[in-house]
Amino acid sequence: MAATGDAAYIKQINRSLILQKIIEKKMISRADLSKLTDLTRATISVQAADLLEKELVVETQLEHHSVGRRPIMLSINGQAGFVLGIDLDLGAMTFALSDLAGKVVRLETIPLQSDSYEEVVKTAAKNIRRIQSYCEESRYGLVSVVVGVHGLVTLEEHVHFVPRLGWTDVSLKTDLEEAAGLPITLENNANLCSFAERVYAHPEAKNLLGASFSSGIGLGMMMNEDFFKGENGFAGEAGHMIVVPNGRPCSCGNKGCWEQYGSESALFRELSVKKKQETITRADVIDWIQARDETVMEMMDEFLFYLSVGLNNMINLYNPNVVVLNSELLRFYPEAIKRIEAQLVSDISHYRELHISKLGKQACSLGACALGIKQFFHISTLQLEMD
Repeated sequence: MAATGDAAYIKQINRSLILQKIIEKKMISRADLSKLTDLTRATISVQAADLLEKELVVETQLEHHSVGRRPIMLSINGQAGFVLGIDLDLGAMTFALSDLAGKVVRLETIPLQSDSYEEVVKTAAKNIRRIQSYCEESRYGLVSVVVGVHGLVTLEEHVHFVPRLGWTDVSLKTDLEEAAGLPITLENNANLCSFAERVYAHPEAKNLLGASFSSGIGLGMMMNEDFFKGENGFAGEAGHMIVVPNGRPCSCGNKGCWEQYGSESALFRELSVKKKQETITRADVIDWIQARDETVMEMMDEFLFYLSVGLNNMINLYNPNVVVLNSELLRFYPEAIKRIEAQLVSDISHYRELHISKLGKQACSLGACALGIKQFFHISTLQLEMD
């Protein structure tokens, strides 16, 4: 009995490794698969036949080949099924539908008329069912739904607290599964953003920090190619690290939290007072930056200072390979990276690369899609490209 179980386990490991390499290379021959995986050609042939029968891969014969027979290439059959990634935020939900090869085939944002828990669940379930109908003709249909939550999510996928929506201890996974009639995976949005950065932009980085600076500060940590979540799943709440003792009051109950100084929303609040303008938008600030408005440039320097203070602490704590900053403002601020790097001068602050995210607002939903693909194929690592 044990031998049978061991054989099945080894077969699954081999299959995962093969799928991982096919996804990574996008198109690869059986011979090259054997070289890359150190599996025998016989093992590759058996696995390939099984994957072809299940319609998870397809064969393509190269049109041009310099020497000998044209090799038959294997690639993922993206149209065999689909995954749905959802970014659940205040005021809107973004739905990204990806095929199994990682190509986003639908991307839409649905406004939320209410932040009522019941209404949000109802709206989410309605749109999940609607999008599921687009996938019905494929072999496997909608294989995964992953929802990114802007709040505390436990290891058991229970929503402990969503500050912007005012939710405390809600059973979103269970309620959404009952309403939509599908299995749902819940994950913290910052974790999904960092996962997206690793999968789509920095696949070589086993240790990556992804920090978002919009409504607050979210920190997602990839350590040895996996999420670092802590004891309960709440690791990464760096926005509530105190950087100014007895400073500005925060909704968490403390004073002087990082997100009260180093987030875009904090900058908007301060600018609203300085500019005597009730509502400040990101577009307003970008226009002022481009016009070199003196007040705004001074406040941006302060924003970058506090951003760097907290970032320095995070780098010292986790020693990442790559650090990615997700902020629309930084993309439009001249030499933002150089200005931040100039303030990360400690001899013990070690990281290799610092980047501004190119994924932007899509990072969470793309990370959710990528996680769904990874789970469906049961692979240990994933590498995709943007369209």
